[in-house]
Amino acid sequence: MPVVLLLLTFFLAACTPAPVNSPYAQGDEADNVLYTAFAQRSPKYLDPANSYSTDETPFTYSIYEPLYSYDYLARPYRLIPRTAVSIATPAYFDQNGGQLPEDAPGDQVAVSVYDIQIKPGIKFQPHPALAIDASGKPAYWPLAANELENKFGVDDFSQTGTRELNANDYVYAFRRLASPRIASPIYGVMAEHIVGLREYGEQLKNQDQAERSTLAPGAVRPWLDLRTTGFDGVQALGSHTLRIKVKGKYPQFKYWLAMTFTAPVPWEADRFYQQAGMAEHNLSLNTWPLGTGPYMLSESIPNRRHVLSRNPNFRGEPYPCEGEAGDAQAGLLHDCGKLTPFVDKVVFTLEKESVPLMGKFLQGYYDIPQVDRGDYGVAMRVAAGDSAEKASLYKDHGIQLRSSTEAQVSYLGFNWRDPIVGQGDTPEQQEKNRKLRQAIGIAFNWEQYVSIFQNDEAQVAYGPVPPGIPGYQALPEGLNRQIYTLDSGRAVRRPIEHARQLLKDAGYPDGRDAMTGRPLILHFDSAGGMGSSAMLDWMRRQLASINIQLEIRATDYNRFQDKMRSGSAQMFMWGWVADYPDAENFLFLLYGPNAKVGTGGENASNYQNPEFDRLFEQMRFLDDGPQKEALVHKMVAIVQHDAPWLFGYFPKSGGAYQAWVGNAKPTQMVRNTLQFYRIDPILRAKKIKEWNPPYWWPLWLLAAFCLAGAGLAWRTAKRKDRATALAHHDSARRP
Repeated sequence: MPVVLLLLTFFLAACTPAPVNSPYAQGDEADNVLYTAFAQRSPKYLDPANSYSTDETPFTYSIYEPLYSYDYLARPYRLIPRTAVSIATPAYFDQNGGQLPEDAPGDQVAVSVYDIQIKPGIKFQPHPALAIDASGKPAYWPLAANELENKFGVDDFSQTGTRELNANDYVYAFRRLASPRIASPIYGVMAEHIVGLREYGEQLKNQDQAERSTLAPGAVRPWLDLRTTGFDGVQALGSHTLRIKVKGKYPQFKYWLAMTFTAPVPWEADRFYQQAGMAEHNLSLNTWPLGTGPYMLSESIPNRRHVLSRNPNFRGEPYPCEGEAGDAQAGLLHDCGKLTPFVDKVVFTLEKESVPLMGKFLQGYYDIPQVDRGDYGVAMRVAAGDSAEKASLYKDHGIQLRSSTEAQVSYLGFNWRDPIVGQGDTPEQQEKNRKLRQAIGIAFNWEQYVSIFQNDEAQVAYGPVPPGIPGYQALPEGLNRQIYTLDSGRAVRRPIEHARQLLKDAGYPDGRDAMTGRPLILHFDSAGGMGSSAMLDWMRRQLASINIQLEIRATDYNRFQDKMRSGSAQMFMWGWVADYPDAENFLFLLYGPNAKVGTGGENASNYQNPEFDRLFEQMRFLDDGPQKEALVHKMVAIVQHDAPWLFGYFPKSGGAYQAWVGNAKPTQMVRNTLQFYRIDPILRAKKIKEWNPPYWWPLWLLAAFCLAGAGLAWRTAKRKDRATALAHHDSARRP
């Protein structure tokens, strides 16, 4: 009995008001740490030359620093220097090496030379690859095989070191893009533009093959030291001056310098990880990166947990002081000028299923569901619109649900080679086909489509250039007047009677061929076998409103791609996500020489318009400014008139943030967002305690049952003892 009472007393004494369902150690919620999740698997490629997946960007853009980046708050997106002193203005040269004026026509430029100054004093994070012993030699080069025993992370090495970033680190990074041992996905694009890069890649390939032929079977290939060979297109003119030579004039090249593909890589890291045994211990730049950014990977448990910790060598960057309209009211400018990063650590935990992830988010255990995904915010906005209960829950929790229209477009395209919906052979037929496309454009109600199939989480497009991209025009200037009229500042779709008149003018009165009387039947090619989906049924009804019959030709994606390449599709849905925030990255989708048929380009409609192509060739050589924007507006007006696309919509991404997360602004173009977030851990700890009160009454009830049972057992034992004593007494009295 005393033992039972002691256990119960200890058990009940442990009943505290603190939450008992927390996935973290007690007290961690009060630390300056941001908690978030990742899904499916650990990031596969953290080497900047390899990384190209969205789920890797929260890591790579926090660890590495390209020369440029984007202003976190500015819209349209604005390029700013990161490790560079400023955004470099290129010098232009003709084919004879003579320097040209800044305003020289683009077709006269043979080479553009970028001389980029790098900020002094930037240092790499502490890392064993940079460690130096007492004699001044590398501490971990070369390593004997037994020296890697029990070493599976950079934190298993006792010594670390650092050094200053210099121009040669960028030179080495560009050379790595051409290395056959890395197979960078960006090499082909870069080789098209950077002088000598393709030839350098062939040189390295031949060198690697020759070296491999001399190795014994099973032998480890030695380190490929890229310092010993180079090419003219990327050079270090000094410790802090980088020169890059680009073929012709290519103003969009500057945007590639904001991607981690071009982030610096110290040669010491390449050498360190190429040692024998490193790969077997999962030690590489893909698993343990080395950069100069605000954070460093300090813990990595594959498919379980990853931690980014503040880089102690990071210099700090000021938080922006300007943004777009509404940013100040949203509290996004309170930290103006303060040095980032604000958070000490970012903890990523694997969550394979969305339901437990959202459950923990609503309990306060995640500050952001997933940093790299905007669909959670969109889903919660939709849920709040559908359910008053969820809307009340989100409001009571103070959850911030913010949305942003992204630099991407989804559209319905017409095949320009098709005799019915395409360009047409004669001027008369071209005019009739154009009126047919415009009639379909009026009938195809994108506002309704966005409401039904995008849950209103998209913006209807009036042209191919999305918001946030220089050259985009809002209403009223950007209105597609072929399809809409303007009423009190609002776009109003033209009446269906107008579409029927256009259809009649096109030679199809009441949806029938004026010559043959046959009904007009159009074909929509759909990938993925979606012939009976609700969306396709909706599309049929849209065209039926003007008596056009729509037949769905559903097929698998491979067959669909074959149709697109051969030009046998008539109507189709397609989309594009911007690589960089420039109108050229959208308008090239309609540039004639980029036609899918014949060239394999991204002009899936095979659209051809000589005036559009002429303006595009002028625009692509122009730097940002009024002249370029004027050309963009002219080109948009041309395609609005020609209607090779039904322009569709610009999807939105949404962020879901707890009330204690500051400076949160959803974006998919700006990737280094982690350094701008701020956490109020005191508020978080308070809310977690409030939202997760422990319910101890079942334990008290259990304790009562235990005490009652113990009392009953004690009374029963006493009764037995008394009975036994009486029995012994009676036995002793018998003669």
